[in-house]
Amino acid sequence: MNTVALAPHRIAGLLAPAVDRTFRAGMLAGYDGGGAELSQRYGGSAATGFLVDLRTRLAAPGGTVDGPGFAAITRYRDPIACRRTVDKHVAHGMVHRNPKGDLSATERGAAFLTELYQVHAEVTEELWTGHEERVERLVAVFGRLLSYALVLAEEEGTGGGSAFAALAPPYEPDGTPPGVLLLNRLGALRHHRADAHAAAWTAAGHTASSIAALPAGPERLAIELETDRRAAGPYAVLGAEERLTVLADLAALPG
Repeated sequence: MNTVALAPHRIAGLLAPAVDRTFRAGMLAGYDGGGAELSQRYGGSAATGFLVDLRTRLAAPGGTVDGPGFAAITRYRDPIACRRTVDKHVAHGMVHRNPKGDLSATERGAAFLTELYQVHAEVTEELWTGHEERVERLVAVFGRLLSYALVLAEEEGTGGGSAFAALAPPYEPDGTPPGVLLLNRLGALRHHRADAHAAAWTAAGHTASSIAALPAGPERLAIELETDRRAAGPYAVLGAEERLTVLADLAALPG
């Protein structure tokens, strides 16, 4: 067995596009399968936009996203435009923003998120029907990865101001279906990698705008390899065979 290819940093790089593909498929199915109509009932994207992004924290009773966390989640967006969008959410009665800038869902916002979780339950069940055992395996694996990532973040003191710390662990009320568990755990791991990527391009002297404009080439490749190294920590909990299995399982899921 080629153990070099199975090293944690290597798996971190190989899994990233597979995680992205599977997560985006689930979210797109949610939008097309009732999410867009649900959003319109609550006032459209002006009322619900960031609630979808922040759902795994704001759906929890008392769940809040603080200012630094929100800035990390939206690091590639115009901060002024983001603030104006939040202003609209507040005006629609969906989000509460306290004087420190912490965001939480109002009663109306929480009702929207409860319905959104149900939409995601229905569409992921349909999207991944026939793959129930595979989804269960992935739910278990990504649960372990998330747990270890949270431990590492606490030990390393890297949680402050990170997108991962703002949204992980995802809210998982009793009875949450496997498809929703998988969708939201994948989303949390995407934020873990996003933080690793931001740390890598910051260390290389870039900003959010300059890294977005950086073309393919040796410099970008070096940043991507450094991202893999920084994102690798959680994957140490998986054995070599498990690392291959999770790649195969993600590749086999429709979407």
